[in-house]
Amino acid sequence: MSRAAAKAHSRQAVARTHELATAGFSPNRAPSAAACSNPVRLRLTATWHNDHGPAEIERITDGMPDGVMYVACKNRRASVCPACAETYRADTYQLVKAGLVGGKGVPDTVTEHPCFFVTLTAPAFGPVHTRVVGSNGRVRPCRTRRLGTVCEHGRQVMCLQRHAEDDPRLGEAICRDCYDYQHQAVWNFHAGELWRRTTITLNRKLRQAATERGVKVRLSYAKVAEYQRRGVVHFHALVRLDGYDPDDRDRIIPPDPSITPELLRSYLEHAATVTRFTTAPHPKNRLGWVIRWGQQVDIRPVRLTPTDCDDRGTLTTTAVAAYLAKYATKATEQAGHVSRRLTAASAAFYGEQDTHQARQLTACWQLGQRPFYRDTNAERDDWAESWGKLQKWAHMLGFGGHFSTKSRRYSTTLTALRAVRKAYQRGEPPEHPGHTPADLDLTGDDATVTLNWLFDGVGWLTIGDAALANTAAAKARERRQVAKEEVEEAIAK
Repeated sequence: MSRAAAKAHSRQAVARTHELATAGFSPNRAPSAAACSNPVRLRLTATWHNDHGPAEIERITDGMPDGVMYVACKNRRASVCPACAETYRADTYQLVKAGLVGGKGVPDTVTEHPCFFVTLTAPAFGPVHTRVVGSNGRVRPCRTRRLGTVCEHGRQVMCLQRHAEDDPRLGEAICRDCYDYQHQAVWNFHAGELWRRTTITLNRKLRQAATERGVKVRLSYAKVAEYQRRGVVHFHALVRLDGYDPDDRDRIIPPDPSITPELLRSYLEHAATVTRFTTAPHPKNRLGWVIRWGQQVDIRPVRLTPTDCDDRGTLTTTAVAAYLAKYATKATEQAGHVSRRLTAASAAFYGEQDTHQARQLTACWQLGQRPFYRDTNAERDDWAESWGKLQKWAHMLGFGGHFSTKSRRYSTTLTALRAVRKAYQRGEPPEHPGHTPADLDLTGDDATVTLNWLFDGVGWLTIGDAALANTAAAKARERRQVAKEEVEEAIAK
């Protein structure tokens, strides 16, 4: 932005602040959307119905600035709205942390449960540029080969460079003609199903072991998906072993010690190794694709005790919760693509490009294209509910699952956390969020009110409002950073 444009934005922000103050409104008149980059604009009308006369219509938002009500977009992606993504990240952090150390309805005894931090990756679909740091701290050459240095397409499949962390070639296919883009798209598309089958395999092994020992246990987990630079998702999960009380299924109790952490780890490794399946046939692959996990499976124990948390409940010996929460706010940006839903025109544009990202998008779009000979209504519906969804999720490189999920009894829920925050903003006791106060308008018992919300658009109407929102978001980030540094200093003392 040029200096003249920056000055113009500053003048508009000051003028907008003065205008709102003169009208009796606070510049942060919509706390939920004050720092949002793309708020939703809504108009509200109230129609009063009674038996004593005609209905009365009141336009509630006409008296508000711009005649609309601003509501936060609540987008979880940091590249779209940093402020809303930070709220989502903080909620996810609290959710994951409660399942680790207790709180928010979870007993503190969960620190004694066997718990593992599991990373499951996708298999290789072709050679790509990588950055590997050795045990001595030095970066190794990207890809060394003694034999077979040229692929069938006449390209070198070796790379002796030591890539920097910000090298744009990281994750790029060394030979785009050798790379199996279709298999990658199909793997992303079925990644959620592969996780589901993995948990089924794991639970079967655990149930068998528990039955042999005459005990009852269950698994609880929190999981996030992350894109690798090559454009494939992989999963990070916290897997915790709980006891099971048939008389009180919601109760979280310690597991029987006969199910040891070593036994649970072996079952995790077994499930990640043996779980695989073949997809349904596709016109481009009549036999279907094999979906399985890659060779890089990382399983690490998480050991926590109540002393691992300070008086404020901040984790001091692990960054697991923060690590999971951070990736819950990301999408395909790591793979070099900004997530926007594809259309036929944009797909045709990417089809003319010869880049790693363009080929990934094109593969998803082409695999989701319905064959012309499947023209009956039943065949159309069947395709739309199966392979046709690859076009819907082409902008996500085929992955259409949730980026942050958990089992039912791992910890609290995002809905509960949002209800408590809403109660705090309203000045209500957090123990009873959503409590509706008694109606003091005794004379309106026979009246009926119909509220109509109308969508007006997305985004701030003036540059001044946008500048104020960005300023509010920047100040909020600064306050959080200062608070974090103060906590770290207090812990160090």
